[in-house]
Amino acid sequence: MMEDKNETQQGIQIDLQPEIAVGKYSNLALITHSSSDFILDFAEALPGMPKPQVVSRLIMAPEHAKRLLAALQENVYKYEQTFGKIEIPEQASRTATPFGPVKGEN
Repeated sequence: MMEDKNETQQGIQIDLQPEIAVGKYSNLALITHSSSDFILDFAEALPGMPKPQVVSRLIMAPEHAKRLLAALQENVYKYEQTFGKIEIPEQASRTATPFGPVKGEN
């Protein structure tokens, strides 16, 4: 499905600056929460780096976190209907990084 980069499916106009449109690479997400907020830290863990580097942090209300979860579930379903099942290799821990556990992580 193609859509205008400045318009979502609901017709909301958004402003997407070029420096944001480039995006950030992340292969590690750390999620914490309090009674009022969910905090999502997106990081990149690469070989040769002493520790993962956080590249972006999102802070949202619990209601928005639940909406994000539903939107991700819907989009993963649509992706798999189009491109096939996403396979996740067996892992010892819940942290998803292709390079094994990060030093100091347990």
